[in-house]
Amino acid sequence: MDSLLSNRLQKSVVLLVAMILLVIAMISSVLFGLHNFDLSTVVTAYTSFDGGNDHLIIKHTRVPRAITAAVVGSSLAVAGVLLQSLTRNPLADSSIMGVNAGAAFTIVLALYLFGSVFSFTDMMWIGFLGAGVTAVLVYLLGSAGRGGMIPIKLMLSGAAVAAFTSSLTSLLMLVDSKSMEDAMYWLMGSVSGRDLKHAAMITPYLLCGWVVAWLMARSLNLMALGDDVAISMGQKTVWVKATVIFVAVLLSGGSVALAGPIGFVGIIIPHMCRFIIGIDHRWLIIYSAVLGALFLVTADLLSRFLLMPEEVPVGVATAVVGVPFVISLVRRRAYE
Repeated sequence: MDSLLSNRLQKSVVLLVAMILLVIAMISSVLFGLHNFDLSTVVTAYTSFDGGNDHLIIKHTRVPRAITAAVVGSSLAVAGVLLQSLTRNPLADSSIMGVNAGAAFTIVLALYLFGSVFSFTDMMWIGFLGAGVTAVLVYLLGSAGRGGMIPIKLMLSGAAVAAFTSSLTSLLMLVDSKSMEDAMYWLMGSVSGRDLKHAAMITPYLLCGWVVAWLMARSLNLMALGDDVAISMGQKTVWVKATVIFVAVLLSGGSVALAGPIGFVGIIIPHMCRFIIGIDHRWLIIYSAVLGALFLVTADLLSRFLLMPEEVPVGVATAVVGVPFVISLVRRRAYE
């Protein structure tokens, strides 16, 4: 597969540029919106906090929102790389494991059974738990029967579990309208309303996932050559696949728990990165992490201006971009 960048120097320079753009996007996310600020106001909000409205917005809304978008964007993009590598399916992302649907169902079920007795933090961990349990179920179903776990079985199992849990979610929301109101914030996918403590709780787990994903880059390169080749070169493919699934669930489940189901990041960004730097996972994972963060921070910033003064959830904004991208990708592959 040909790529735009062919050598290490070019890839390093472009990666550095992407990082600089990410910093600019995060600063812009803090500065611009329904209320605009200048850099001096942002600085004084931390050096000479006066309790005023501007300083409160900056410290408790804008900065946490920018950090959350960057963390979630990185995690979803890296999870997409891992799942596409595992399933050899270019359209794979966290939804293929039923993670989004499982997390949403668990949150709605908790609200239905216990009402609004949970804090925001409690709901995050409930969503995280639901994502993990769903992924384990999909893995067990995809590994059952003759041949063990193979990509097509995993995809079908994920699609079936996602459809089943989504149906149960719709049923519970229909039966109890209060659950629908409280859960809608998660189901739409949004990075607003998050506090730094929420991101701080999830980020250590996501950071571990990023590191493990990069350490697995060589194994992923070998797995891309096929299981037989990978085994002949000493790879324990079963353990590699299990680790990939675990890390992908950790990243996507943590993202869903923090910001709700935000789609298409895990599809769009890995394909963009492959076009830029090729299929070497040592570069692909790093590029996806940076560009995923840049993409979601930028999408969140732009979504504020679509229906000003109302805000469009970033999950809707990514879908507006993602649907045409997926259609284009499917059409292009159909003629290859």
